[in-house]
Amino acid sequence: VFSTAAQQRSTGDECGPEDPREEPRHPLSGCALEHKAIKLEEQVRDLTERYRKALADSENVRRRTQKFVEDAKLFGIQSFCRDLVEVADILEKTAESAAEEAEPSNPNPTLKKIYEGLSLIEAKLQSVFAKHGLQKMNPVGGKYDPYDHEIVCHVPVEGLQPGTIALVTQDGYKLHGRTIRHALVGVAVESQE
Repeated sequence: VFSTAAQQRSTGDECGPEDPREEPRHPLSGCALEHKAIKLEEQVRDLTERYRKALADSENVRRRTQKFVEDAKLFGIQSFCRDLVEVADILEKTAESAAEEAEPSNPNPTLKKIYEGLSLIEAKLQSVFAKHGLQKMNPVGGKYDPYDHEIVCHVPVEGLQPGTIALVTQDGYKLHGRTIRHALVGVAVESQE
């Protein structure tokens, strides 16, 4: 008899008082208290899980926001750099033109000084570009990459494998590793004789 009662009490089959003459002190019976305790434990587990998920979500939002701010700092000058790259192109073409005119056969010292000044300005502009993470691509001899280059022509060239960049018609630029202007290139093809 005692072993059965002990089993019933441990399994929760009997929720009443041991002695039916004893009145419970609380308005809720022992069985109702156990059910309420189980429900409260489930709520605590549920709220704890929700809390952990909310913490993880807020951490993810914080990381994404931080990455967004860092990208904005790095690439916020992207459109400005695109405009400056066009100025660098004009400066480079002007310096090349002045170099052709300032050859040793031409004794004009003013033209030579203009060429030297343009070369210094071009070098300084490229150093400022490098300081801010803007780099000129030098793809000649490399493989064609559609993310960095735009094909404008195919060139039959001896000694280069097909798909190799043979010439550049317009320089490309990258800002912190991100292409802001594709290089316009000519790609080598097999020569057909």
